[in-house]
Amino acid sequence: MKALVLSGGAGTRLRPITHTSAKQLVPVANKPVLFYGLEAIAEAGITEVGVIVGDTADEIREAVGDGSQFGMRITYLQQEAPLGLAHAVLIAREFLGDDDFVMYLGDNFIVGGISGLVDGFRADRPDAQILLTQVPNPTSFGVAELDVGGRVVALEEKPKQPKSDLALVGVYLFTPAVHEAVRSIEPSWRGELEITHAIQWLIDQKKDVRSTTISGYWKDTGNVTDMLEVNRSVLERIEPFCEGTVDADSEIIGRVRIEKGAKVTGSRIVGPAIIGADTVVSDAYIGPFTSVSEECTIEDSEIEYSIILRGASITGVRRVEASLIGRNVEVTPAPRHPSAHRLVLGDHSKVQISS
Repeated sequence: MKALVLSGGAGTRLRPITHTSAKQLVPVANKPVLFYGLEAIAEAGITEVGVIVGDTADEIREAVGDGSQFGMRITYLQQEAPLGLAHAVLIAREFLGDDDFVMYLGDNFIVGGISGLVDGFRADRPDAQILLTQVPNPTSFGVAELDVGGRVVALEEKPKQPKSDLALVGVYLFTPAVHEAVRSIEPSWRGELEITHAIQWLIDQKKDVRSTTISGYWKDTGNVTDMLEVNRSVLERIEPFCEGTVDADSEIIGRVRIEKGAKVTGSRIVGPAIIGADTVVSDAYIGPFTSVSEECTIEDSEIEYSIILRGASITGVRRVEASLIGRNVEVTPAPRHPSAHRLVLGDHSKVQISS
């Protein structure tokens, strides 16, 4: 069995971060979100992995390399434009051959991995298997309609009037039957070959399409709110350790990970939180659910429930929260100007000014 990992999206909902960084490489608990997916694939015993790349190909290649760090062999497959998930299957035809495969969206995050799902698919080998989860806003996702027996009868991409609240999670399992399906469909109104259309084609051809509804944690990390929520979820499971230095005037409370070369002086850190390698925290407060990457400076500031990327500096800022701060960003107080009121008042005016 092989895997196809999609890492070619532009990440428009994470701009401006993704103007200069691939969305799949934005870190969660100081590790790129893409790495969690690759680790889940490796844990499922899959070692042959094709990675679909687009405009950020060079950055993805540099981070992932040949796959040896994950115990797998990576083949990079260039997609000239974001033409849909089914198009990714189409261009990966030679790599996939006649093998079964799992398709994993590189910006998705699933707690607990996919090993059980892959084992079940290997045993039963339906033509396709999809993951579903209940969501409060199904109009934003591909949505599945099930019959009374729980079988998939229809799929619809971002429906205006959804027939269920079951959204497709970004993990799909296929036999080679899907190759005929992706060749048989037409582009949608978005100009993309939709994987939902390909699966619907399989259903219409009376193929065996099954679903698994997961109740565990899943997020599409496509926006800042979801990134922060995934970061929170991962941090809740970290184990505390300290490979840096913490002075006697500092207080460390709860599950806090301080990585090699980090220095904490005169500060209070309340976990769960991570302080990256070679980061300096001085006279600061770092609150729960905060990931500070490597080579950052946090001085005379307060920060909580945030993700700080490599090389960022936050100095003299009273409070930062629910924020995603990019690489090498500098955050400082605004210059102070003498306060004054400039008035142009007509005759007989009455003005009240609070002092």
